[in-house]
Amino acid sequence: MWRDLAPIGRDAATRGYRRYAWTEADTDCRAWFADQARTRGLTYEVDRNGNQWAWLGDPEAGDAVVTGSHLDSVPDGGAFDGPLGVVSSFAALDELRARGARPARPLAIVNFGDEEGARFGLACVGSRLTAGQLTVEAAHALRDADGISLPQAMERAGYDPGGIGADPERLARVGAFVELHVEQGRALSDTPHPVGIASAIWPHGRWRFDFRGEANHAGTTRLEDRRDPMLSYANTVLAARKKARLAGALATFGKVGVEPNGVNAIPSLVRGWLDSRAADQDTLDLVVAEIEKAAVERGERDGIDVTVTRESFTPVVEFEHALRDELGRILAKAGRAELPVLGTGAGHDAGILSGAVPTAMLFVRNPTGVSHSPAETAAEDDCLAGVTALADVLEGLACR
Repeated sequence: MWRDLAPIGRDAATRGYRRYAWTEADTDCRAWFADQARTRGLTYEVDRNGNQWAWLGDPEAGDAVVTGSHLDSVPDGGAFDGPLGVVSSFAALDELRARGARPARPLAIVNFGDEEGARFGLACVGSRLTAGQLTVEAAHALRDADGISLPQAMERAGYDPGGIGADPERLARVGAFVELHVEQGRALSDTPHPVGIASAIWPHGRWRFDFRGEANHAGTTRLEDRRDPMLSYANTVLAARKKARLAGALATFGKVGVEPNGVNAIPSLVRGWLDSRAADQDTLDLVVAEIEKAAVERGERDGIDVTVTRESFTPVVEFEHALRDELGRILAKAGRAELPVLGTGAGHDAGILSGAVPTAMLFVRNPTGVSHSPAETAAEDDCLAGVTALADVLEGLACR
């Protein structure tokens, strides 16, 4: 499975993945998922929001145990973020069958669409729509860099966007959702454990900073006559690093747009996107407020108008303690006692669904801690340990 999936959407120059929602690469990934479902005799379906489901047992029975993740990527992302969870889900199902396990509850594997938000700028679109955390109106307003709307993109990929929106009937079928994911950090690398259990997802969000100045000639405009928004933006990037470090939080300007974007032109507009995360809500609010304050104060010095718009936000997610503890008991019974319990600053579909269904996560050790990069990796033995752990969890939850 891994070999078949690996070439899809991989850039020959960077060796990173460009599996953006509703593109050709995404379509190929979806075809791969559908093929994996059908070769196993699973019931395959696509829900109203374009998420793919593969069912063992009656999809309508309710109280299902669901696993899976996503197949899309960030720009030039790694091979493991998302796909490891989907591949491991099919492999875990194979392991259950090899054991002769007989599920008493329906089992399902899901591929949530557009988790990374690389194309439309909003993460977890498929799960947000399903959980009712993204309205139909807001979804229709999403545009990519070429001005193509989400519904247009879905139509071009052969899907009908007419029914997108909250799907409480589907979520009512789910009794538990367990997502396996490569660790996006190095906490497990300092332990003898290849697998850990998630405790919580830090609150996090994305903010757009617009710095508006005055376009002018780079070769004829005196420095003292300039209203250059790039200076205000650059100062804000440095301020973000300082404010985050002092607060023990994270803040990153990883995307920027410049107008008119000419080498010999002073910009009229610099637009930067801030990603910020912290262990608690108060710290996150403080850090973002301090960064905004630094941007406005520097903008006043430079003659720049600064506006800040929050584009997305996810509050802290504490995975359901009962389900998390049950995973610990199941894995301890299988010989994995005292597994590490880890918090994470990364968002996941499991976090989005946590408000509607009991959710939990397993992490597979990442020896470098690198993620969202072609250098992202995990050892084969650790990945196989993750498959076995997931199979143990599914057996413990669904076959009792």
